[in-house]
Amino acid sequence: MSGRDGGPWRRRLERLAREFAKFGAVGGVGLLVDLGVFNLLCHFMDVPVVPGGIIATVVAIGFNYLGFRYFTYRERDKNRRSRELSLFLLFSAIGLVIQSGVLYVATSGFGWDSPLQSNAFKFLGIGIATVFRFWSYRTWVFQKLPPHGAGEAPEPFPDAPRVVTGSPGTHGSPSAHGPRGAHRAPGVHSAPGDRVT
Repeated sequence: MSGRDGGPWRRRLERLAREFAKFGAVGGVGLLVDLGVFNLLCHFMDVPVVPGGIIATVVAIGFNYLGFRYFTYRERDKNRRSRELSLFLLFSAIGLVIQSGVLYVATSGFGWDSPLQSNAFKFLGIGIATVFRFWSYRTWVFQKLPPHGAGEAPEPFPDAPRVVTGSPGTHGSPSAHGPRGAHRAPGVHSAPGDRVT
């Protein structure tokens, strides 16, 4: 009963929670990739913080697409890959702007560019962008499959008996066939009052 299981709203929230958990699993590994590449570039190879953050995020975006496509949203529509990839890159780019914007304001605007500070604001930017990406990916990129048979026109009266025109010997008069589909022999005419079984 709906009173015991919480009804459709609870089931919907449970599905959303499972989806977010799988999204978070991929995003968590992507975060490690992002931060790993970021620290490698910025603190071991002396790449400036903002360019290094952009490069690291681009690498993580590539990893995340594979994880979302083949793990989080593997059961969703796969028929429009070019559209899917284009939208994924678009929304990922917007997320990149969010992340880089937070990092730029912190480092260039306030001078918070120590390893601890840059990592903290890199992490903050990722968190804000993740909320945006979760909403945009599930809504626009990895779309649900249409209901089974949605593209087929339903039969208007599936239980109605079929009417088939008679053979040439019956002068083209319609003949209603019963469940066994009985036919009259060619040349045999039905007299008034005859009953076809």
